Amino acid sequence: MIRIAILAGGGRLPLMIAESAAARGAGVHIVGIRGEADPEIARFPHTWVNWGQIGRMLTTLRREGDRQLVIAGGVRRPDFWHIRPDAGFFTSLPQIVGLIAAGGDDSVLTRVVRFFEHKGLNVWGAHEIAPDLLAEAGALAQTDLDDRDYRDARLGFAVRRRLGRLDAGQSVVVADGSVLAIEAAEGTDRMLERVLGLRQDVDTEVREGVLAKGPKPGQELRVDMPAIGPRTVDSTVAAGLAGIVVATGGVLLLDRDETLRRADANGCAIHGLAEDLAEPAPPAAARPLSAELVGRIRPRRRDIRDIERGIAVVERLAEFATGKAAVVARSHVLAVEGAEGTAAMLARVRGLRQWSDRRNRRRLGSLVYRAELGERRDLVGLLQQAALQDLAAVAITGEGSLIEDARDAAHTADNLGLALVTCETRSTLVG
Repeated sequence: MIRIAILAGGGRLPLMIAESAAARGAGVHIVGIRGEADPEIARFPHTWVNWGQIGRMLTTLRREGDRQLVIAGGVRRPDFWHIRPDAGFFTSLPQIVGLIAAGGDDSVLTRVVRFFEHKGLNVWGAHEIAPDLLAEAGALAQTDLDDRDYRDARLGFAVRRRLGRLDAGQSVVVADGSVLAIEAAEGTDRMLERVLGLRQDVDTEVREGVLAKGPKPGQELRVDMPAIGPRTVDSTVAAGLAGIVVATGGVLLLDRDETLRRADANGCAIHGLAEDLAEPAPPAAARPLSAELVGRIRPRRRDIRDIERGIAVVERLAEFATGKAAVVARSHVLAVEGAEGTAAMLARVRGLRQWSDRRNRRRLGSLVYRAELGERRDLVGLLQQAALQDLAAVAITGEGSLIEDARDAAHTADNLGLALVTCETRSTLVG
């Protein structure tokens, strides 16, 4: 009999994987993270561990799962000051420090997989062990989308594809041809809450627009397969959207019966769309960069890398008339502006920092703003907002008089402790 171990965080996904694997005749043992995993894992053979019991965790995974491992469920950032480490924790300390220091989500999750592989375990994805959880092609709920919704879905998929290599844009909300919101570090549910706030004056009885969701190119699907469930349906309906469109074979449909029941009860469409049906987006042409340090404070090398990624984000989104601004910290895209405006995007940045960054007393991260011809903007106010979020640098890219206006704001940037850079076009910064 095939045996497999499941390292379980929060939520019902670990249980659904266990149920699916057991139904196929596999032996299942769940290693539950105390304080995270659902107590219901006790229905299966199980072992409880805390974050400090790395040795106990690895020994159990190897023995009970025949070195076959699935990692599933959400986790909160552990407070390493209050754990009780075992010997295995200290043996693995260098790798643990590497996980803490990693940049974006993809970097962290890739290192998680490598950590367990280095310990002699074979890591499988939930979709490989429980393929019945994957969303298939076509209409999944009783309500279907109209032609306008399909156009919105294809636009959302095109935006996702342009941002995917930058570790952003797993979900996009589009309504009537306009991009309302782009997911970065906040997650799908919080992004939908933001959309609800944007559409408070919209008649939600006549719903329009879609949530388009799928994996990013190169995403580590073994530990980070995108998913939708009952809560996604509730949030989509509350936001006044017509439905959810997911990449066929690339998104898990959790609690399928309950998810479809809620969708049908609320007239919410759920549709699987093949990625190759999404309208392709032309590649952005590479152009030489003209970068100028405006103030006296020089950006650090890390800030320069953040600016590079931020410029890539805002320029790739220009053709979609969205994404005028982005915030990047340690190469991790924290936030991308949609229809909410730059000030609202900046206001949520502090809560999106990685857990270890919140203890950092130094300024960290860069705001990149794409200027357009004829645009006027209060740059002093923009700099003040960036400083309130403890960012280290601001870069104004694009074209128009705003680039010239930045020179007049140099004194303000200096006083606020911000590096201020202007970049007329996109390429690689030298610093």
